[in-house]
Amino acid sequence: MSARAEFDKELEALHLDLIRMGGLIDEAIDNSITALENRDHELARDVVENDRRIDDLDRSIESRCLSLLLRQQPVASDLRAVSTALKMVTDMERIGDQAADIADLTLRFDDTPFIKSLEHIPLMARIVSSMVKDSIRAFVDGDAQFSQEIIQRDENVNGLFETVKREIVAILAKSTESVDQAVDFLMIAKYLERIGDHAVNICGWVIFSVTGKHKNAKIL
Repeated sequence: MSARAEFDKELEALHLDLIRMGGLIDEAIDNSITALENRDHELARDVVENDRRIDDLDRSIESRCLSLLLRQQPVASDLRAVSTALKMVTDMERIGDQAADIADLTLRFDDTPFIKSLEHIPLMARIVSSMVKDSIRAFVDGDAQFSQEIIQRDENVNGLFETVKREIVAILAKSTESVDQAVDFLMIAKYLERIGDHAVNICGWVIFSVTGKHKNAKIL
């Protein structure tokens, strides 16, 4: 097998690992919100426990990337692709952590009625989940334009976070009896907002992979 064919085979395996990791973090986001909606402590504990699988895959992908860089002597475009994957997995691992953090907060909720409707939080989760999935697809497809479109969705996430924050402030202005639950809701919304930011980071590195530019600065 030629060096080029071997590199392409390894790069395809790297893509599959990233897709697999993307599936795990997407599942973690969905399950963490489902656990919250249903007050399902068992599902929440599963999310926390399964974060280890995400961490293990993160280390495996990093190892594969380093092997490609050290053994295959990639040309500039290949170097950008592997470097992008290394950057991506850092954000992806943090997304898994934040989904686990949401699940951990869910374990604090008992049978006390929620102080507010959950409508904005699941909507935030759906948007950030789509951003994560699509950002990985954009990398595999080498689609910088799609990455730009994904980045624009973060405005909706930020807007929803501000809505949740205003609602929490309004509730606390009337009564401080449920301050613990209010803070937990705000933290859950903040974790989702951060997940959106990580998806934006991934898209930024996808654009770098295609163009060699990161935040309009030429790197490679």
